[in-house]
Amino acid sequence: MLLEVALNGNRDHPATPRTPAQIAAEARSAIEAGAQLLHFHPYDAPGRETFDADDCARAIRAVRASCPGIPISLSTSATIEGDPEKRFRQIAAWDEMPDLVTANQGEDGIIELCELLLSRGVGIEAGLLSTEDARLFVASGLAPRCRRVLIESLETDPADALRDAETMERIIVEAGIRLEQVHHGEGVASWAVNRRAVTRGHGIRTGLEDTPVLPDGRQARDNAELIAAAAAIIAQASQGA
Repeated sequence: MLLEVALNGNRDHPATPRTPAQIAAEARSAIEAGAQLLHFHPYDAPGRETFDADDCARAIRAVRASCPGIPISLSTSATIEGDPEKRFRQIAAWDEMPDLVTANQGEDGIIELCELLLSRGVGIEAGLLSTEDARLFVASGLAPRCRRVLIESLETDPADALRDAETMERIIVEAGIRLEQVHHGEGVASWAVNRRAVTRGHGIRTGLEDTPVLPDGRQARDNAELIAAAAAIIAQASQGA
């Protein structure tokens, strides 16, 4: 069962890593706590998320040196660059490629961006942030070329998040898409989504990008503490199987 860590995003938390050295250190700690796949957003020198080729390369190299052999996933989110043409040009300039990217299926220009990255040997984690994203993904025909699908509820109420995740999963399964699924959510609701996913045999994701709090609502110390909590959920489910 895959356990993925999302190390940073734009989370305002004391342990959110931004420099290559910080990202590499948090990545190492998360792997030691049980993570199997590393997702992160590179930052530029002033502290902004970026697609700049040099900044991305520095972050990737630092993490690969710290965590050799562990797959790396970068973001392609429109929240980092909202102009789809500019985003495409920036990512086309990458010369140090990640193993994977997350690609949110509801964003303008995402199919063209996926085609570019696939042509360069980069795997696609298809991000579904809503039921509409799930329907768009089904209609796109991209699924056979993707590595996995991310069920990513943005609802912050646990009950709403569970309904959202269930609906997105149903849309994907009823379309005959058999891709590996990784589920996660936002804030404390992410833990409800994680628990449901584990009982259904799906992978899960956690980390400071997704939630700053532990299952009991306490602020997490860092990514490693979040991963340890997620690993415990997986272990408990395995013991009960």
